[in-house]
Amino acid sequence: MAVLGRMRLSTLARVCILAAGLAIWTLINLAQSEPKASAATSTPRPTATSTPIPTAAATADNALKAPRLIQTAVSDFYAPQRSEAVGPISYPSGVNPLTGLPYPNEEARARRNLIVKVSNWPPKVRPQHAINQADLVFEMESEGGVTRFAAIFRSNAPEKVGSVRSARLVDMELLTMYAALLAYSGTSGPVRDIYKARLNRYLLLSPSLGDNCESAGFCRDQSVIDRGYEHTLFGDTRQMWQTASQRDVNIGFRAAGFAFDLKPDDGGRDINDIYMNWYDRTDTRWQYDEDSGRYLRYSDGLPHLDAADNTQLWADNLVMLQVLHKRRPDLFEPGALNESSEVALWGQGPALVMREGKLYRGNWRRLHHNRGGALSLIYGDETPIMLKPGRTWVTVLRSFEDIAINNSQADMSATATAIASAED
Repeated sequence: MAVLGRMRLSTLARVCILAAGLAIWTLINLAQSEPKASAATSTPRPTATSTPIPTAAATADNALKAPRLIQTAVSDFYAPQRSEAVGPISYPSGVNPLTGLPYPNEEARARRNLIVKVSNWPPKVRPQHAINQADLVFEMESEGGVTRFAAIFRSNAPEKVGSVRSARLVDMELLTMYAALLAYSGTSGPVRDIYKARLNRYLLLSPSLGDNCESAGFCRDQSVIDRGYEHTLFGDTRQMWQTASQRDVNIGFRAAGFAFDLKPDDGGRDINDIYMNWYDRTDTRWQYDEDSGRYLRYSDGLPHLDAADNTQLWADNLVMLQVLHKRRPDLFEPGALNESSEVALWGQGPALVMREGKLYRGNWRRLHHNRGGALSLIYGDETPIMLKPGRTWVTVLRSFEDIAINNSQADMSATATAIASAED
């Protein structure tokens, strides 16, 4: 296992930006009420004792004129000055806080962040649909040593995402952090009761709550019935947002937390291969591709593809979070083969951040449970870790002990050949 050292120089300018943002926040009320379901109630939640980070602006901002989604040539269109904050508290008008890039159109700017729960186990559920169209993806342990995705959409509106699977207790945290809608197939009875008590029903989209193919875009694809019936459910994000509009909750809230800069931070360590083993049941590898400037994903030794366009799953930034997992056998019905966990995505913990073949070590932070107060990434001196403008993949782990990092890359073509030979 490689030893990760602290790598960061203090940046006075960013400290000033943070201080200025906090001062402005005390003068401006950015909160905006949402329509509430009559059954929803407010339940106190544990909060940290540190000073809260301001929540994101809930008011609509002025969209940029003819915005373009920018990948490699972002500086041709949008190159903010050092004095212009691109997160973690404030963002230029028309810029998506999930990506640090301009919204591609007015529709994207105006709609609400949408979380869709997507299956990643067993391997036969791959390739999934439209993961590469998500602005931000969280990958977390489901139970039994396997993972599930929470794909957050805003910039793009794919008509087929999935397969859609069930939600967990931690998804309630994501919904609040990203001021989002949550689309899922169902939940266990205990989690359903917690959702009912604590969440606004109108923000939840699920066949288990009566949302079907015609009304909300949850449709079965019989062409993949060989995967198992539970893996045939897919969602149409366009209809999901339309349903939210009919409920008067499709509001384009911002979720503050990430900070972006075209220039990488100083002090990064060269790392081009990241491997994670999930209890010997499944594994993940990311490798940095210099030609595209992206990280490419492999699962169980094979390229992990997106069925929407047959491209390999990719990200501009990789973020690994070490987060406390607490046993919660009460979240499944008695007699269940597996038990779920409470993932404590509040407070602070260690974080690893990778961009452009460099690794940076710091902390993740979330100090309140206010709507739109999303995850932030900071160094030990409290300055933000700057992400590359673009898509980010966040992996939530119990411990970093199961991560192997290297500068040299494993030969994945040889691995794929060996797997194919074994199957023959």
